[in-house]
Amino acid sequence: MYSLEQRISDRIRLEREVRGWSLSELAAHSGVSRTMIHKIERGDSSPTAALLARLAGAFGLTMSSLIARAEMSQGRLSRRQDQPVWRDPQSGYLRRHVSPLSDQPLDLVEVELPPGSDVPIPAAAYAFHRRWVWVKHGILTFVEGNETHVLGEGDCLELGSPQDCVFRNTGSAPCIYAVILVKTGAT
Repeated sequence: MYSLEQRISDRIRLEREVRGWSLSELAAHSGVSRTMIHKIERGDSSPTAALLARLAGAFGLTMSSLIARAEMSQGRLSRRQDQPVWRDPQSGYLRRHVSPLSDQPLDLVEVELPPGSDVPIPAAAYAFHRRWVWVKHGILTFVEGNETHVLGEGDCLELGSPQDCVFRNTGSAPCIYAVILVKTGAT
């Protein structure tokens, strides 16, 4: 059975091929080097969260949607033990796709961000989506463009128009938060 990393690599190649893009075209759309894309597609390198978000954004998808397409089958029930989990090799960020894959416009993702970690996400990863961040445990410093929000347990922030952002845990304990994404346009 393929690992999630292998399925993500295959999915990136498939998304590129169904669009009829060469490696160079995907590099131009995403800002990720052709060499790195080639390594990711071959499974020689695991993408970081930032790279995966840039690739997903080039496809008009969120990182969540790209990973879900790699992992999940359709259905109305998403049991915890079957939910795809992905760990960023750079930051240790652990991402769990909670919502079932369906034709509904909503994605629900749970994230565990280790202490001292930051994960930058480009604006393109959120094009055509409304987004909320809801902190379940810990403190999250969320940088949205030029604005910084410090969110504690139970706080929920609706994000504005897509901007480059950074999810940052400056605390000494893991921060667990949910990202809720609602599609608003074509992907």
